[in-house]
Amino acid sequence: MSYIALDSIPDKEIFPGFIAKIMHTPSQNLTLVYVRVRAGTLLPEHAHPQEQVTNVLSGQLEITIAGETQILEPGMVGAIPPNAVHSARAHTDCYILDVFHPMRSYD
Repeated sequence: MSYIALDSIPDKEIFPGFIAKIMHTPSQNLTLVYVRVRAGTLLPEHAHPQEQVTNVLSGQLEITIAGETQILEPGMVGAIPPNAVHSARAHTDCYILDVFHPMRSYD
């Protein structure tokens, strides 16, 4: 088992307005991304081969998956299938946890 303090992970801007702390599990099967998103920030439509689960920890995040839109609030989770076209827009400042399988690289 491995343990890590989130404060020890450097911030990385993965998209304008999306500041992330990225970690991979020791097995290299999962990527966890803790993201602070500025209110009003739009993540344009995109797709990737990884399955993604987005958990909103604070704020309101609008997610559109394959044309279906939902506003997620704390305690809500969005599941994005592999290769599904999706986008997001922050209604407020948000703090989210994205989990990807298999591992996702942000290089």
